Amino acid sequence: MNSQSIDNNQFAITTPLFYVNALPHVGSAYPTIAADVLARFQRLRGKSVLFVTGTDEHGQKIQRAAEAAGCPPQEHCDRVVAEFKSLWQLLDIQCDRFIRTTDPRHEAIVKEFFQRVWDQGDIYLGQQTGWYCVACEEFKEERDLLEQHRCPIHPNTEAEWRDERNYFFRLSNYQSKLEQLYADRPEFIQPETRRNEVISFVNQGLQDFSISRVNVDWGIPVPSDPSHTLYVWFDALLGYVTALLEPGEAPTLKNALARWWPINLHLIGKDILRFHAVYWPAMLMSAGLPLPGQVFGHGHLTKDGQKMGKSTGNTLDPFELVKQHGSDAVRYYFLKEIEFGRDGDFNQTRFVNTLNADLANDLGNLLNRTLKMVHKYCDGQMPAPPKAWFDNPLVTLGHDLGDRVTQSYERLAFSEACEAILTLVRSGNKYIDEQAPWSLYKQGQQEAVGHILYTVLEAVRLAAYLLAPIIPTVSTSIYRQLGFSIDFNQQPEIHQLAPFNAHARWGFLPEGQTLGDPQPVFQRLEL
Repeated sequence: MNSQSIDNNQFAITTPLFYVNALPHVGSAYPTIAADVLARFQRLRGKSVLFVTGTDEHGQKIQRAAEAAGCPPQEHCDRVVAEFKSLWQLLDIQCDRFIRTTDPRHEAIVKEFFQRVWDQGDIYLGQQTGWYCVACEEFKEERDLLEQHRCPIHPNTEAEWRDERNYFFRLSNYQSKLEQLYADRPEFIQPETRRNEVISFVNQGLQDFSISRVNVDWGIPVPSDPSHTLYVWFDALLGYVTALLEPGEAPTLKNALARWWPINLHLIGKDILRFHAVYWPAMLMSAGLPLPGQVFGHGHLTKDGQKMGKSTGNTLDPFELVKQHGSDAVRYYFLKEIEFGRDGDFNQTRFVNTLNADLANDLGNLLNRTLKMVHKYCDGQMPAPPKAWFDNPLVTLGHDLGDRVTQSYERLAFSEACEAILTLVRSGNKYIDEQAPWSLYKQGQQEAVGHILYTVLEAVRLAAYLLAPIIPTVSTSIYRQLGFSIDFNQQPEIHQLAPFNAHARWGFLPEGQTLGDPQPVFQRLEL
């Protein structure tokens, strides 16, 4: 029941399987951008990567949304799924698998898993009484509800009273095993605040939870009792397993788990932490399956300091945001300006100012001004590097930057990684101003001019490479202007790059390489 069998040469990551009761929003784009960045980073390191995302398409909420739209549930799901895929394409998100829980193969996986847990004696028929939030697809403790039995997560909707006979999973059997898991593997739940939340919840004593519903047609029937439909979470969590099947492969647990299981990282929102960090590992223990490496719960997003919602008119359309400003701008802002794991805010003024300062001014202008001097002073050819790097402030900063940024990516500290990289870029601007190669050229110090320009361009290249998982289009533009044909949005090309340690280290630029004409790598934004 552990992750000891995780292959260090491969990396599997999942986003939540997003509920399709409504169109995708910025809250669903946020973890998917982060997952894409991590997948790209691991590919640059030469690892085999499987990046899974998808949609959760069963349950009462979907059934009601379809009824409200006047169409069958499957048609409703198909429409919304198309919008998710369209948004991922706009955001340059390159997933390897997009799983839908309406995939016929998924039902076979769910039924086989159910049978394993049933045979273990962890499923029984009981009575469920309490307040049920359809939006959460979860029974709520009365003490956790707001006035008029409103859900704290969905305060505009009253919870519904339910008194029905359901099948239950014996979560209480796994109290001590889960406590031992959290003690033995403190990294299993991250960040630390989320881990503490889960431990506090588990320490209160675990209650068995319902895994079926009656009077819900849209879902997978309980194998032993078709009058019941499997509860959405018992169904949806197994989407992570179904997604591992190869195309055309028979839908069995053995096949699904053969290569990519256990998953290295489940990336989820903090509102569904309990299901992934408590229910899911207990279910896997019951079925006798290894546990994933880590569950990371990110924070929520607000706009201008207020919760986003249609009822308040405080919304942020990710489609319009990307179409207006480009995918790199959106990817960069949400990962650089918000500490991943904490709640964060979107503000249009801050968005524009950040992008203009970091990408247009600091990074873009440094490349352009230096390239112009190379064309003017060195005939457009990469000058020779200095014979010695000692006592050079840029080299000192860049020497271990790859290692530091790698550690930040591994901890999902995207903001920290960006800031470390931007420190090198800003130092490059300061360095070229202080060294004044234009003055040295007039003095006939051609070799010194070349050394300065090489050093600055190497700082820009190193920054572009380390930022490539976040801003692949900008990084591609920089590499192209430096004379490379690499496209960071083309996965096959990424695997043909020189080893990560070469690109992520100082001194990679080849002397004499013909450089491209200077072009803006990022167009300034307007308020």
